[in-house]
Amino acid sequence: MARNSIDFKAVILAGGCGERFWPLSTPERPKQFLRVFGGESLIRQSVMRLLGLVRFEDVYVVTSKELVAATRRELPELPSDNVIGEPMRRDTGAAVALGVGEAGSDDRTVVGFFPSDQMVADPRRFRASVKKAVSIASRGRRIVTLGIKPTFPATGFGYVDPKTGSFVEKPDAKKAKAYLKKGYLWNAGMFIAKAGTFRSALAAHAPDLVPLASGRFSAELRDVYEALPKISFDFAVMEKCGGVDVVPGDFGWDDVGSFAAFDTYFPHDSRGNVREGPCTVVESDSNICVARSARISLLGVKNLVVVTTPDSVLVADKSRISEMKKLFKRN
Repeated sequence: MARNSIDFKAVILAGGCGERFWPLSTPERPKQFLRVFGGESLIRQSVMRLLGLVRFEDVYVVTSKELVAATRRELPELPSDNVIGEPMRRDTGAAVALGVGEAGSDDRTVVGFFPSDQMVADPRRFRASVKKAVSIASRGRRIVTLGIKPTFPATGFGYVDPKTGSFVEKPDAKKAKAYLKKGYLWNAGMFIAKAGTFRSALAAHAPDLVPLASGRFSAELRDVYEALPKISFDFAVMEKCGGVDVVPGDFGWDDVGSFAAFDTYFPHDSRGNVREGPCTVVESDSNICVARSARISLLGVKNLVVVTTPDSVLVADKSRISEMKKLFKRN
């Protein structure tokens, strides 16, 4: 995108805490740092596929304060000050507001928000969709989102109606099937608008977050962070703002949200097992074995996820890997 046409800056949201891919990912090295899918880490892929639309100096990352150093090591091309650490996690509502304050010093600047932990099979088509969204955002006063054509009635994603621009959160199975029939698209968590548009939306629907969007992060803002609401940007703004512009995206998007992604990105043996690392599998079917330390040996089992690392071992029923957060609940 020509620098003299639209001033566009990208913000990568990287506040994950490592639950869904434990023990491969941990709070100290969460999902966005995994070098499992696509060779490079997910966060690096998220930045690299934007090049051509932005330069490194126009990319910002909002992460937790504990992950600032690791993020800077992973993305050494970014200016050090472009990696911003939140004092504590307050979900994507605060992260988006903070990103607007950091990247959108001029209200006319178009700011795009992108997750740090997703896969895109066709970066060229992704850039074309983003470029279209940036162009729409630069001419209007509404937030633009990229909507993904569903491939199944997912209950783990939010949806957006491309006709009305209205957002709905994660549905149950019955509603998800109805959404597909109505032509709804998956909400991939990508939002693009002029900085002034974001600020106006926050002022109207999430005024507690406005201080974060008003300028560069400061010691004063750190002091008030704990009192901020813990709320997603979808809940805080997108479901309340009365419609957005939607650009359909067809570029091989994948949330890689659980160990099921190994079935997509790794080859299978003759009995449907995925094996990564030293794994011995005998008379067993449809298992996912990831050995990063001790050898895994399976005999006569099916539909398991088994992972070893130097610190931990995971054994889970494959049908329940979307419930990984249960392992981290505290009474």
